[in-house]
Amino acid sequence: MTGPEENGGPLPVVAIVGRPNVGKSTLVNRFLGRRAAVVQDIPGVTRDRIAYEALWNGKRFTIVDTGGWEPKASGLAGAIARQAEYAMKTADVIVLVVDATVGATETDLAAARVLRRSDRPVILVANKIDDERSEANAAELWSLGLGEPQPVSALHGRSSGDLLDLVLDALPEAPRETGEETGPRRVALVGRPNVGKSSLLNRLAKDERSVVDSVAGTTVDPVDSIVTLDNEDWQFVDTAGLRRKVNTASGTEYYASLRTEAAIQAAEVAVVLLAADEVISEQDQRVITQVVEAGRALVLAINKWDTLDEDRHDQLEREIERDLARVRWASRVNISAATGRGVNKLAEHLRAALASWEKRIPTAELNSFVRALVQETPPPARGGRAPKIKYVTQADVRPPRFVVFSTGFLEAGYRRFLERKLREQFGFAGTPIEVSVKVREGRGNGKKS
Repeated sequence: MTGPEENGGPLPVVAIVGRPNVGKSTLVNRFLGRRAAVVQDIPGVTRDRIAYEALWNGKRFTIVDTGGWEPKASGLAGAIARQAEYAMKTADVIVLVVDATVGATETDLAAARVLRRSDRPVILVANKIDDERSEANAAELWSLGLGEPQPVSALHGRSSGDLLDLVLDALPEAPRETGEETGPRRVALVGRPNVGKSSLLNRLAKDERSVVDSVAGTTVDPVDSIVTLDNEDWQFVDTAGLRRKVNTASGTEYYASLRTEAAIQAAEVAVVLLAADEVISEQDQRVITQVVEAGRALVLAINKWDTLDEDRHDQLEREIERDLARVRWASRVNISAATGRGVNKLAEHLRAALASWEKRIPTAELNSFVRALVQETPPPARGGRAPKIKYVTQADVRPPRFVVFSTGFLEAGYRRFLERKLREQFGFAGTPIEVSVKVREGRGNGKKS
């Protein structure tokens, strides 16, 4: 997945706003072409800003799915309003979603009054228009004073392509937030239930920002927190613990599991919290797999380290060596969220992992190293012929991706050997790296393995 924006700065941002239960998350899923946002027929399921990367007609942009906006609300609804308002302040284009079957409510009118003063392009979406007969409902929304309402059925996809074209036309050439790269780095704090994620966040934030209870799975929704560590701001997301299987979880647990996935996708680096006093479980393994498959930088934080006796310490080291062998490259820090021990070291591990995640090796240096390596240990022959490696290039960063051009197929074992040697030579601690092969058997004939 490469594009000019990937190395050229942040993507433009589209904020989806509106009062609760008008179909914002359904519209986000329609835009993305997959079920990424949480959808439930209960107002207020989306409580926080969640960012997704979208692609339409070759253009990449970020969609921010927000909670419902209730300007005079208090409590939870008030928090939702703040999330939506923040998204609008930082967006390049605002999409206001209104339920056309209900018509313009007092809340919609209040939203429109604010948006009419905005200097951002605003697209008014009349949602739940399932057929031509109901298009008259959309026309009534001219009264909001935001221009022509766009009739859409987010659920059935009706006119969603036309809407995306309008969004693309409204996007600026460059995102408004040009200084975003110097903003806080995004950290997903993940792990199975009751390993101490909320306690760690509270320790980092020096504030009771997350509900902490000894009952596993207390945290249902992510809580975004800007935390200062080692004189640098970091944006932490404390996520709900993953249950055994997403498809067998029910109700709140199911949505919490989806949130964890979304937090990893929205982050740049993930801190996977493991409990030192418990065996490394299948759930722990699954969370780590999610981070690796998402291509995010990875820091393993071993919590409750101060509670270990010598026997458990030795046993844990053996478990890590056996069960986490595939992520030996992960940055690791031993901490105690309860006492604060080791927590101050977290920032240096995060910085190191992100530096590896964004590292690019000059092509000449890369090929010089690989050429010497192949001369010393050539790839094994297949069918009597040994493949020759012609050229290697780093195709991407975040995470680093390498493409090897070869005259024949390279065995998986040899690709792992190349990855191991690249790590030994150039570092890459704390980040997954990818090595893929393009077979060039003859002139103009290429295939990827």
